[in-house]
Amino acid sequence: MNINPIILSIPIYFLLIGVELVVQWITKKELYRLSDALTNISCGITQQLSGIFLKVLGVGAYVLVYEYFALFEVPSTWYTFIILFVGADFFYYWAHRMSHEINLFWGGHVVHHQSEDYNFSVALRQGSFQIIWTFFFYFPLAIIGFKPVDFVFVSALVTVYQFWIHTETIGKMGWFEIIFNTPSHHRVHHGRNPKYIDKNHAGVFIIWDKMFGTFQKEEEKPTYGITKPINSWNPVWVNFDHYYQMLKQLKEINGFKNKIKFLFYKPGWLPKELGGYQSAPEVDKSNYKKFDTPVNSILSYYVLFQYIMILGATALFLFNYTKLELPYQIATVLGIILTIVNAGALLERKSWAKRSELIRVLLVVGVAAYAIIFFNFSYLFLIPVVVYFLISMLAMPYSTKLAV
Repeated sequence: MNINPIILSIPIYFLLIGVELVVQWITKKELYRLSDALTNISCGITQQLSGIFLKVLGVGAYVLVYEYFALFEVPSTWYTFIILFVGADFFYYWAHRMSHEINLFWGGHVVHHQSEDYNFSVALRQGSFQIIWTFFFYFPLAIIGFKPVDFVFVSALVTVYQFWIHTETIGKMGWFEIIFNTPSHHRVHHGRNPKYIDKNHAGVFIIWDKMFGTFQKEEEKPTYGITKPINSWNPVWVNFDHYYQMLKQLKEINGFKNKIKFLFYKPGWLPKELGGYQSAPEVDKSNYKKFDTPVNSILSYYVLFQYIMILGATALFLFNYTKLELPYQIATVLGIILTIVNAGALLERKSWAKRSELIRVLLVVGVAAYAIIFFNFSYLFLIPVVVYFLISMLAMPYSTKLAV
């Protein structure tokens, strides 16, 4: 059973998303777009699934540093818990800030900023490779002697805190904003307006930004997203696009020294012969239009149905994956990723989506039926599998023909 606070908070996340949808319905404001919201959630799914295999960096490396280099053994008390919480947030600030200020690191974090909307679903949009560039920032806590189990729990709480600040439905919060990160502060962080770029990196305590010169109060409403929009609903590709673009630019850059600078300087840095540093452009709000791929309501309902099914399967898997052997873990992860990638393809109306969706449904049903029989589950479990198959096959001809 997974006791990670992030996983345990999933029901609360979706409850709050539901509340925000009610607010949207009452106020008639467009807070959510189905394609964008589902892609945000898909990125959260891929990040959690990849984290299963990358936890050796996030946790294993911390454990090694603690075991071999810890100067003390900090006891687990209420006051050391508070100290650790503040310390974890402090190092989160620096990991987050460097994820914006180093081009190579930005590739792991850029996913979180790609959405052009700003709502609770954006909080779930996380990069699968971010942990590769941030895990070592927390080593000082291990060297001091904070136990790995305490660190994992506290750092998860720092992450959980940040969910509620991803909303436009909460305005300024008075005195609370002096010390703590709030929706207003974090809206600035997600803005791509030049004055908002690389500001307000805090997790919980906004005081770090005020101390180290990266604070910016919210003034005009931010335009959300990145300076070069991703324009894709594919949750796997959005994790690779920045590195693909970097590779193309690296080929154009002459000299080993300049290539290293390109990797470790700020995003937008180029040598003089290629134009020099490319600063964030001003937002032309008169011509700005969000990326969108309008689809018929039938297709929307079909994709939403598939998402509800895969969310249930993902939650069940995340709570119980430790009980499975590695080959079954890999097979399940691939099946989930195939589903959310294909959902994105349907929403983008890709020409191959209809064929791949049929293959996917047949594979999912076949594997599920095999698992029920192979693991000697009650044949009653075949009933929901059959129902899923019938609904998918009956709805697919009407939905997928509208996707191409």
